[in-house]
Amino acid sequence: MPNSSGMSSRHLDNRANGYRNDIPSSLYMHEYERSIKAPEEFWGEIGEKVVHWDKPFEKVLDHSDPPFTKWYTGGYINACYNAVDRHVAAGRGNKVALIHDSPMTNTVRHVTYNELQDQVSRMAGGLQKLGVTKGDKVVIYMPLIPEAVIAMLATVRLGAVHSVVFGGFAASELSTRIEHAEPKIVIAANCGVEPTKVIRYLDILHDALAMSKWQPICSVIYQRYNILSSAIDPKTDILWETILTLNDPVKCVPVEANDPLYLLYTSGTTDKPKGVQRPTGGHLVSLMYSCTAIYGLKPDDVWWAASDLGWVVGHSYICYGPLLFGATVVMYEGKPDRTPDPAQYFRIIEQHKVSALFSVPTAFRVIRRVDPEIKFGRKYSTKSLRTIFIAGEHCDLETKNWMEKTFKVPILNHWWQTETGSAITATCIGLNQNLHPPNLTTGLPYLGYDIRVARPDGTWALPNELGRLVIKLPLPPGNMSTLYKNNELFEKTYFQKYPGYYDTMDAGYINESGYVFVTARDDDVINVAGHRISTASLEDAVLRHPDVVDAAVFGVPEPTKGEVPCCLYVTRSDVTKSSAKLSVELINITREIIGPIAAFRLVAAVQALPRTRSGKTMRKVMADLARNKQIIVPATIEDATVFPDIKRALQELGYATTAPDPLMSRKE
Repeated sequence: MPNSSGMSSRHLDNRANGYRNDIPSSLYMHEYERSIKAPEEFWGEIGEKVVHWDKPFEKVLDHSDPPFTKWYTGGYINACYNAVDRHVAAGRGNKVALIHDSPMTNTVRHVTYNELQDQVSRMAGGLQKLGVTKGDKVVIYMPLIPEAVIAMLATVRLGAVHSVVFGGFAASELSTRIEHAEPKIVIAANCGVEPTKVIRYLDILHDALAMSKWQPICSVIYQRYNILSSAIDPKTDILWETILTLNDPVKCVPVEANDPLYLLYTSGTTDKPKGVQRPTGGHLVSLMYSCTAIYGLKPDDVWWAASDLGWVVGHSYICYGPLLFGATVVMYEGKPDRTPDPAQYFRIIEQHKVSALFSVPTAFRVIRRVDPEIKFGRKYSTKSLRTIFIAGEHCDLETKNWMEKTFKVPILNHWWQTETGSAITATCIGLNQNLHPPNLTTGLPYLGYDIRVARPDGTWALPNELGRLVIKLPLPPGNMSTLYKNNELFEKTYFQKYPGYYDTMDAGYINESGYVFVTARDDDVINVAGHRISTASLEDAVLRHPDVVDAAVFGVPEPTKGEVPCCLYVTRSDVTKSSAKLSVELINITREIIGPIAAFRLVAAVQALPRTRSGKTMRKVMADLARNKQIIVPATIEDATVFPDIKRALQELGYATTAPDPLMSRKE
């Protein structure tokens, strides 16, 4: 890569040319410049203040072996102590730590910090009795219930390392992760519950272990008796309540700051598992500081991250972040619309007095589709809510505007990845940033992130020029330290293409004032006759139509231009206009906004789009289907039944004419 004074610094220095809401605050500028120019001093001060160290760190930053950066070397710390015990020791044990709200089971349950400490320390004692010690691995396979958080905290209380697998993943996916992590113990619930079915986790676990080359000592099983009582295998399974009585409660075991906190496998890990390994010390510091710097949390706030513990958002902002801060955390087991109606987000905000909400744009598109006028949600008050944060996928302007009108609070987009563990860019409430930033931005670079935009030839892009987003090393605390058991793949995947930089593999641009705009995964950029066009810009245009609530654009082959965009869209549930007429209107709107250069003419309506359980649109899967490729639907799919209609729509447009029917990766 060529030498550069830094994309972020160059743009931030030209910020006077931006709009009124495009000018970074002086507080942000001061802190950001410190974090880039004097990272050791900056992160050293924060590290000393925000968490409890059993042994102070000796060195803030060790970047002697890039990209294997180490933070807070020589320091010893325990995640469970910081998330639970120190709040109890400070006299805040009676405060509610977790609110589990499950319309699926018609229950609401409150767990205080005192109760959390009791359950975690006893579970840790039981695990210790079974042989779990510092550095051992524990796989957790549970739904979104307090016991899943207890299992995570009990594991790290012992200095062991957890690997949470999304509850309901197929046996083959679970088996792959068990074989790679080689856990001493597996902790699972007997079942999970969906709107139309009960998923028998224990049967899936038994099938996974039957096909696994690695066998844990035993499996600890939490029976959800109010849903289902499952037959356990006495040779391999031990009941949760039995474990709690095996031993006395145990104290926290400190680990070195760069020892792993957890392993989290990214999706599609059937041939070469990619287990993101998270270092303990830097991650705890980063999460704790972000609670105030990014999210503006206050001591008595109720925080709700509408995700799952199986995803990185759940790790960072259902379990560790808000508990480190000492907040009250909502755990919602349900859907935005079907459990039992589309008023649930509104009900939860009113009932639990939620202060801040973190979700994916898809959740709000779902609500808007089935209840665009908020007839269900209108009866609830959302006055406790100050902010909504969104991430995980591009948020179109129409959805954002609808959210602002509906909830009457700032809607703040931010960008991060499983690999980073928290935000790369954000609108930071605690740094006095403007809460109404430019449309479609994911915010300014977060502290410590020196972000650049690279062209395909490796040179730096100009302001507002679309390119590959990369980040100058060293990365700030909290990022992954490596891929578990595969340092070589870690270096090759993320650091080989742009030496000295972390390759985000996302596409975007930075404006003159330093605001970052993440448009798509770089693979989703469409090359139309030599013109690189972002799928996000086309989707934004389509979603301006008042009858459309969801859309996906992806590239399909075309003999003259090489590739052209194809759009599948979903309408509001009350739309009566013909799809043919609506498609013509969408083509006209897009040509007016983007211009004829986009060659936008392939448009079709579908009932729903294929998405992962974490809300990401499967554009590549649809693009491959259009190319008549055999697609294997990943286990992360939310609803595999959408594909016959997707295939029908593509065939109407002249694509997928000989495509074989999609195959599921494995049956659940």
